[in-house]
Amino acid sequence: MDKRTMLAVVLSLAVLLTYQMFFAKPPAPRQAAPAQVSNQANKNEAAKPSAAPATMTAPKPAAKPALAKKEAAPKDIRVETENYTAIFSTRGAALKSFKLKGYQKECAKCVDDIYPAIKNSLTGAKQPAKEKNNEPVELVVLNENMPYPLAITFPESSAEIAADSVYDTDVTKLDMKNAKEKQRLVFSRIFDGKIKVEKIFTFNPDNYSIALDVKVSNLSDTSLTQVPHLNWYEYADPQKKVDSYSKEGPVAYVSKSIKRKKVSDISADEIIGPDVSWGGFENKYFMAVIIPQNPSLTSVNMSKDNGNMVTVGIKGTKSIIPPNQSDSFSYTLFIGPKDYILLKKQGISLEEAIEFDSFIPGLKWLSIGLLIFIKFLHQYFSNYGVAIIMLTILIKIIFWPLGNISYKSMKEMQKLQPKLAELKEKYKNDQAKIGQETMALYKAHKVNPLGGCLPILIQIPVFIGLYNTLLYAIELRHSPFFWWIQDLSAKDPYYITPIIMGATQFIQQKMTPTVGDPMQAKIMLLMPIIFTFIFLNFPSGLVIYWLVNNILSIGQQIYINKKIVN
Repeated sequence: MDKRTMLAVVLSLAVLLTYQMFFAKPPAPRQAAPAQVSNQANKNEAAKPSAAPATMTAPKPAAKPALAKKEAAPKDIRVETENYTAIFSTRGAALKSFKLKGYQKECAKCVDDIYPAIKNSLTGAKQPAKEKNNEPVELVVLNENMPYPLAITFPESSAEIAADSVYDTDVTKLDMKNAKEKQRLVFSRIFDGKIKVEKIFTFNPDNYSIALDVKVSNLSDTSLTQVPHLNWYEYADPQKKVDSYSKEGPVAYVSKSIKRKKVSDISADEIIGPDVSWGGFENKYFMAVIIPQNPSLTSVNMSKDNGNMVTVGIKGTKSIIPPNQSDSFSYTLFIGPKDYILLKKQGISLEEAIEFDSFIPGLKWLSIGLLIFIKFLHQYFSNYGVAIIMLTILIKIIFWPLGNISYKSMKEMQKLQPKLAELKEKYKNDQAKIGQETMALYKAHKVNPLGGCLPILIQIPVFIGLYNTLLYAIELRHSPFFWWIQDLSAKDPYYITPIIMGATQFIQQKMTPTVGDPMQAKIMLLMPIIFTFIFLNFPSGLVIYWLVNNILSIGQQIYINKKIVN
């Protein structure tokens, strides 16, 4: 029973991992990672603005009196801080580009081919290295003629304002690299002499949060009804390939729970809410979200047009503005990395966007704890690979007594196999009697048939928690270990560590006392091969954890065989 139970546990884990790796549906290929630079983002805009696509948050600009006269050519305003470089445009008073300085598109230190590296080290010859894309991560992904993110529109209102309207500003650039105080960027425009819209961005020099205040003034002699929509626009490139772990698409935190949508699942116009704490667009490691001032009165609109433009609009409450008076709407923007500690400090549950519990719900607390502890170890070793190894050693120390119990139990079970075989032969026509005599035999020899499986069952949650941590923690992104392993969040490019891991697991399996019939033993010997194929595409940090754990388990088994079991 012990061996069968262990086999069931291992096979169950293998099925779960295999499904996650090979059968779980990946995000629709329509999506584009926000970490990519739009080919159109830096093109100069034509003097005549293009019409916004026909979506709910960006209605067709048909018959707009405010655009009767020719628009001025839009211009760009560069905002520079220690953390990012942002390009705002007077077209829509919106965001044209947002590049994170601390994160690169590609792993700059990752080797392309290990064999030239070995040859170079042996012969002293120098082979030209392939060029790497060392540009910062771009969080604004656009296509031609799209409106820019953070454009505000007023559908369902007395007067519509197009997302591509050109605003005025006196600021040409903001350089905040060495600044200590907040700075403002103000856009304004009067529409048809009746409505004045002001958008005031306030930048913090040391973080990724931006305050946005929108002020609408009624210059007419009649009351105006306004329903503001602050929109994030994202181009979902249908040709872009994304891995099965990237949950790219609209995301919102509604009624204390995360709501995600695949681009392929978005209807023409979908409304979620009210009680929207925040909403925006995300990918595996980064996100851009809008945080409204009044969540209880806010809903989020998600839509997609035929040009693969995704719109996430934060819809505010309706307001009536009397003549010669004004109303204002306040938002906070977060555009940056999914760093758990950084998001936690915001105090509005932004950390819920990190998918630590995507594999098995309910283990998020364990994944978060492991991440915090790995970051603690990193302070002393300055290498996340070494921190993972130290974590593995500490986990093995904690579970060492359980490991001893497991190996001793399996050894005792192995000794009882001849007697169990005799019982099966003696009572081969009476299964109930076989069960009774088997349990009596276990009791007489003080053997727990589940003793060999219990430690494995206890360690499975740790493995799953670490799996989620290494897969989604941005701290591991492009984090090097040594030589060819320069990204612990990505697979081993040459499959060296998974193969070594499979070999150590085979050795460990051969050393494990066989309990049960020979056919079960042969099936168990196949598990290292199955696990090797499963681990080929796992994050290399997780493979290192399992490899080191196998080596320590082999050492523990040798110790038990020599010192504890006679």
